[in-house]
Amino acid sequence: MKKAYVFPGQGSQFSGMGKELYNSNPVAKQLFDKANEVLGFNISQIMFEGTDEELKQTKVTQPAVFLHSVILAKTAADFKPDMVAGHSLGEFSALVAANALSFEDGLSLVYKRALAMQKACELNPSTMAAILNLSDEKVEEICASITDEVVVAANYNCPGQLVISGSIKGIEIACELMKAAGAKRALVLPVGGAFHSPLMEPARLELAAAIKATTFSKPICPIYQNVDAKPYTEVAQIQENLISQLTAPVRWTQTVQNMTADGATLFVECGPGKVLQGLVKKISAASEVASV
Repeated sequence: MKKAYVFPGQGSQFSGMGKELYNSNPVAKQLFDKANEVLGFNISQIMFEGTDEELKQTKVTQPAVFLHSVILAKTAADFKPDMVAGHSLGEFSALVAANALSFEDGLSLVYKRALAMQKACELNPSTMAAILNLSDEKVEEICASITDEVVVAANYNCPGQLVISGSIKGIEIACELMKAAGAKRALVLPVGGAFHSPLMEPARLELAAAIKATTFSKPICPIYQNVDAKPYTEVAQIQENLISQLTAPVRWTQTVQNMTADGATLFVECGPGKVLQGLVKKISAASEVASV
């Protein structure tokens, strides 16, 4: 039986996350304290006691979800992955858990990513929307038909659930067309920008420089990366895929399908919440799911 560890992205945060870990595990406490030092502000206090509004700030959300996920992996008694993957931000957690990046370097990159994405959002007001019960092909076709605005498929979450990303006007037009084409729902999401779209290009350029300046090592197991859902262990390719990730779609459906085809029978979610377990069940009904 092959075990796949999967790491969630933004949106799975909650007030109080990691507090029990901090109080019960000396290694976790050490890592949280190190994180406060690396970031230059007390993120652990915001995670343990902050309001939902404080946790929603991109500069807090991304490092918070990363920290909770990585520290769970680092303190797990039987963390022996045959393969790993992460959804968007979760790809950085997966890389640290698989020893391709140091804890400090991973955290620094995630924080730089969050700040770069925030700047890109302010440059180009934009948003995302979830499209339910429409085929991927139909969603892609509708996005391609809108030529005056930026609208692209951004997150292939599971069959019948695809998130689109683009300009505010483009998303409004797309949602109307999706509903007319038979979508059960076309729901604009409460996010600050068009993640995984060409509108993130300024952030991609900024993050590219930081990724190239960071030391990566060969991971202890293959990492299935968002850009094409394929497994990688070679450092230069992992870096290139990580750079491309900000403007490319998250191919989560294809990732889980490929991991299953390569022998994964148990998917263990490592991080706050159970979102990925739900998606895995919808993609690969025969697989078992669990939490760390």
